[in-house]
Amino acid sequence: MLDTAQNFERAFERFEEQDTNFRAELERGEGWPSVDDWNNVRNLRDFLEHFYEFTLRISGTSYVTSNNFLDELSEIDILLRDAQLNSNVAFNVMAIKMKEKYDKYWGGIDKINLLMFVACVLDPRQKLKYLEFVLSEMSSSEKACEMMQKLKESLYELFDEYKPPLHSTCSQSSVPTHVSLGESQQKMKRRIQALYKKRELEICGEDKTSELDKYLAEANEGFVEDFDILLWWKVNSPRFPTLSKMARDLLAIPVFTVASEFAFSTGGRVLDQYRSSLTPKIVQALVCTQDWIRQSSSQEDIKKIEERIQELDKIENGLMQLEIFWREEMDTNGEY
Repeated sequence: MLDTAQNFERAFERFEEQDTNFRAELERGEGWPSVDDWNNVRNLRDFLEHFYEFTLRISGTSYVTSNNFLDELSEIDILLRDAQLNSNVAFNVMAIKMKEKYDKYWGGIDKINLLMFVACVLDPRQKLKYLEFVLSEMSSSEKACEMMQKLKESLYELFDEYKPPLHSTCSQSSVPTHVSLGESQQKMKRRIQALYKKRELEICGEDKTSELDKYLAEANEGFVEDFDILLWWKVNSPRFPTLSKMARDLLAIPVFTVASEFAFSTGGRVLDQYRSSLTPKIVQALVCTQDWIRQSSSQEDIKKIEERIQELDKIENGLMQLEIFWREEMDTNGEY
């Protein structure tokens, strides 16, 4: 609304030239928009634009959102703190009220779901170093250290839960993926491999570095806008098989429930009074088809499809009313 309103600043000035009573009539009510009012409109519009874009980014359904939630939240925290220092009194009061509401839900980092932190760690651009920096910016250094310690413990516990048992890894590795060798050749191969492992242990010692430690020790990926985190884990899944399973589950968690709640309202439009006997499978197919059409078609195609659907609904409703009419006639006269 503010974005549209600011485009009509010159229109108010020109309209006064056409109608001399314009200013007098407006001053009877809320008043004439002054230069300060238009400046406030532009400042407020720029301020609220951050929240609008934040909502669009974080409520998406066709891409991963859980790994970006904390990063977006820290930006909002910095934005509100800067707004509280604004010289405009009205703007300052508004920012203070918004910060109070923000603190109610996310003021303490201990109020945030721990899985959101784990999802950030599974982003190869962030990991623990970037996460520690963000937490220290959002709260005191003591709280940030406590949360990082709690996060590391939970992260390793979750990794141990996902880590497959030793016997399963051995059985998987014993599956033949090449031409089988003879028994004598296999014995010779195993003997050479055993000698090599023994020599490696004598020189380097036993490697106790876990898959998670290796991932965290690697350098972070660069912050690129078109970075595809799912593709990264798909490519690196042979190197980090256990972590890739964790990423598959945790990165699939949506941050906002708006999309799932919207699905119920969409279902309400599908299950009207004439279609109340549809099976759950058919309803799911209708809702998914509608969503796919909206994603893959242009606005003109969608409009044509919706018009055809409305025409079909009218025909269906007409047939239903005709059937009801004939049934009433049959009940009255005893025949069609």
